[in-house]
Amino acid sequence: MKEEKSKNSIQFFENRKIRTVWDDEEQEWYFSVVDVVAVLTDSADPKQYIKKMRTRDPELNSRWGTICTLTAMTATDGKRYRTSAANLEGVFRIIQSIPSPKAEPLKLWLAQVGSERIEETIDPEQAIDRALETYLKKGYDENWVRQRLLSIRIRNELTAEWKQRGMEKSREFAILTDEITKAWAGMSTRQYKKLKGLKKENLRDNMTDLELVLTMLAEASTTDISKVEQPETFEENMDVARQGGEVAGVARQALEQRTERPVITSQNAQDFRQLISDVVEDVAALPERSDGEKESE
Repeated sequence: MKEEKSKNSIQFFENRKIRTVWDDEEQEWYFSVVDVVAVLTDSADPKQYIKKMRTRDPELNSRWGTICTLTAMTATDGKRYRTSAANLEGVFRIIQSIPSPKAEPLKLWLAQVGSERIEETIDPEQAIDRALETYLKKGYDENWVRQRLLSIRIRNELTAEWKQRGMEKSREFAILTDEITKAWAGMSTRQYKKLKGLKKENLRDNMTDLELVLTMLAEASTTDISKVEQPETFEENMDVARQGGEVAGVARQALEQRTERPVITSQNAQDFRQLISDVVEDVAALPERSDGEKESE
């Protein structure tokens, strides 16, 4: 983690502080492990608790250097010290090793999420239904939500085309997407998110109707051009991505000339919500098990 690109922050869980750092390079929040353990266990000595926890869980201990990274964070004395920090995935792995009543709701939530993902693999329509329900719960307009779901389908068609052309899912997809965004919006994806004041949030979830429509036009155009040109190399796919983005870029410029207003704005859907607190809110919505159910397990 490049410290000069990180920003310190404080998250709260049950009115207790959890130090966090945002890493611009990795686009990840990192949480102080000792703070998370202190909150979930009420331990008077969370550092000692972590040592014992690692002893109890050899697998966790063997992966500790991968899960955690030493990150400078401000301590109670106002000075900055390097402390073990983990991203959200790492925090969830650590939580699995905490036999505490406070950790149980989070474990139940993780189990439910895993079960839902398996169900969605068997029946993809469930994923669409859950996405619709989630967006509506967050207060999005229903018409916007249906448009957003359409954008997901168009995006999936594009990524399927990229796979057909031999592109790798993570790094190459990100670079190609960035090329499309620069071609139609005139800025990189990271610059776009910065304009809207976003960090980990999904950029498309914070787009206006017009921004979303132009994103769909850019990606649908890229898919169609790719099917015609059938690019074979990464460089050729980059050129196709640029062409697809330019189609939407021309539309954006034409609209801006007509309306004399910028299409791309700093508007976003909502302020960043605390990641850990969000999970707890989801857990609170789960149906409680009866004592009889607990005994039968």
